[in-house]
Amino acid sequence: MLTDAEKDAIRDHYRTIADNLPGFRPRNAQRRMLAEIANAFSRSKNKEGDELPERGGESIIVVEGPTGVGKSLAYLLAGGVMARARGKKLVVTSATVALQEQLVNRDLPFVVENSGLPLTFALAKGRGRYLCPHRLYQLTANSAQGQLLAPEPELALWDRKPQAEELETLRQMADEFYYRRWNGDRDTWQEVVEDGLWSRVTNDRHSCLKAACPNRPECPFYLARETLETVDVVVANHDLMLADVAMGGGVILPAPDDSFYCIDEAHHLAKKAVNQFSAEHSLAQAMFWLEKVAAVATRVDSLTNKSELAGNAIEAAGACMETLTEWLWLLEGEEALAASSDNLEPTWLIDDGILPERFTVPAANLAMSARMVYKHLTSMNDALADARKDKGSEAGLVDKLSSDLGFLIGRSEQLMAVWDLFEKTPDENAPPIAKWITRRTEGKGDYLFSASPVSAAASLAGTLWRRAAGALLTSATLRSLGEFDLLLSQTGLKWLPDVSCVALDSPFSFQEQGELYLPPMVASPKDPAAHTREIVEWLPRLIDVTEPLGSLVLFSSRKQMQEVAAAVPAGLRERLLIQGELPKSRLLEQHHERLKQGEASVIFGLDSFSEGLDLPGESCVHVIIAKLPFAMPDDPVGRTLSRWIEKRGGNPFIEITVPEASIKLIQAVGRLIRTEQDYGRVTILDNRLMRQSYGKKLLASLPPFKRI
Repeated sequence: MLTDAEKDAIRDHYRTIADNLPGFRPRNAQRRMLAEIANAFSRSKNKEGDELPERGGESIIVVEGPTGVGKSLAYLLAGGVMARARGKKLVVTSATVALQEQLVNRDLPFVVENSGLPLTFALAKGRGRYLCPHRLYQLTANSAQGQLLAPEPELALWDRKPQAEELETLRQMADEFYYRRWNGDRDTWQEVVEDGLWSRVTNDRHSCLKAACPNRPECPFYLARETLETVDVVVANHDLMLADVAMGGGVILPAPDDSFYCIDEAHHLAKKAVNQFSAEHSLAQAMFWLEKVAAVATRVDSLTNKSELAGNAIEAAGACMETLTEWLWLLEGEEALAASSDNLEPTWLIDDGILPERFTVPAANLAMSARMVYKHLTSMNDALADARKDKGSEAGLVDKLSSDLGFLIGRSEQLMAVWDLFEKTPDENAPPIAKWITRRTEGKGDYLFSASPVSAAASLAGTLWRRAAGALLTSATLRSLGEFDLLLSQTGLKWLPDVSCVALDSPFSFQEQGELYLPPMVASPKDPAAHTREIVEWLPRLIDVTEPLGSLVLFSSRKQMQEVAAAVPAGLRERLLIQGELPKSRLLEQHHERLKQGEASVIFGLDSFSEGLDLPGESCVHVIIAKLPFAMPDDPVGRTLSRWIEKRGGNPFIEITVPEASIKLIQAVGRLIRTEQDYGRVTILDNRLMRQSYGKKLLASLPPFKRI
């Protein structure tokens, strides 16, 4: 229950903001959001000893807050007060880098400066964004350079002869870091670092020497981790949060049971989670590193005298290679993987994720062997860590070997993840696991094995919602077709009966500020050529290029966007700025510059411009949507999910495609009115809104613009 002290603190800090900012106007929707978050977090149950309390979602709240509500101020203020009062960390996550930077560089400093709430904060990044000084020094030391052409170069460092430019970049990094002119954060290096080179100077948790590392005191990752332990608010992205909870929680970010989560841009969470729990590996790459296990195990044995461990690892790796060779032979006869004349990589999507009988035993064998490889390599790593204490004179050799062993453990974990999914058959009523195999055209006899759950609902429920002290999920668009059902289903919140859902009112007067126009289109988007021709005919009538106003035309297809751009009259074509032809930042600069010069400017964009694009005032007075943003399930995960829904008597188009299109359409329409002074028109060039039964539902979910 919310205490009087907590209520007073929130009220006082909010009033202080109003007092410090003469133009600040408290908004009813924002005040309601503050109260709803505080009440939800106050229902959090405390841990009893080592036992987590039973949670039914009583401290989880879903808030749809339209543009203009001021969501970030509401959750930072309410969440910050509640976290400090209850001894928790506030973990704020978003889907985009832009919002993370806005939170750290603008929103949090604003709250601290103007509310009087003394919050400390830091941006959290994954380990892969940070330099490993130990590996960098290994690569740039003379001894390391001399070993590059040795019979067994370090696996984690070089698997080929480095180029001169690469070595020069590494030397520059080493100098800049040694003299503290660079902090080891990849994002602060003065130039773009190619992924392949960066991967050699960062590491994963398996390759890290941890406390035994001689460079531990200056390690950028651990210094950043120590900072996170001292601050009140940790800002991260969805991927990092999901990776942390998948590892048990508290590995990178604060532990879930000690955290209040504010998950912004929450409409991305379900798909981010599905990606997090998927896995893939290449057959050729697996064979490459498995062949190295024997040499590394032998070297570990020479330092640890653990012959049995080394023998077990070598035997398990041999079993993996033997079974992978069996798969190579079995797949040669698979018709779906036959080489095609169009040079595309053929893919075999396994129906319903159920392997044909002849593949079940090889899959089970490979899953078991992969688990054994991982187990024995991990045991060797522990033995090597123990040996390091007694090998003072050979510490450098142990460290290099630990790096190689960490490389192999990381690869074995990936292999194990794939084959655990391949072997697994979900319960009868549970969603299937999508499994597919792609024949690689680059390397002869190489295949890519991929697997993914089609839903992350169960994983999120088990790893996050039942452990988190409290959570807010928010975005401007969380409802589809006016309901929260799709979000609750995809995130697993539907299984928690006490979750609260709130849809806040918009501060804008849509009836007065905007209008919705549905032209009498003849061609259906199902006839792409005719629909494109009709769009070309309509655009000159819809856009007046003599007025210094901004327009945004959104397409679902790059091909259609390019065809329309090429076919419109010259006067309009001269006003176009087309996504993909310029970097986004440069495109927007040109757009605003044209308007300042008294010229019209028209942006042609794809789905990604339907979200997060802020064009207030006359920089966008007309949003034109070429067609409804239906995303047909042509990827393996989407196709597997659709087939499962159909087999259960459902309709994937109505159950998944239309609700998801509703969210995307609302986001696209939301580009028009960004402030209380904005005005303009939304035009949708798709006659299915009027002709199809689902069209009425889509229209009903849009803001109540004046219809013309």
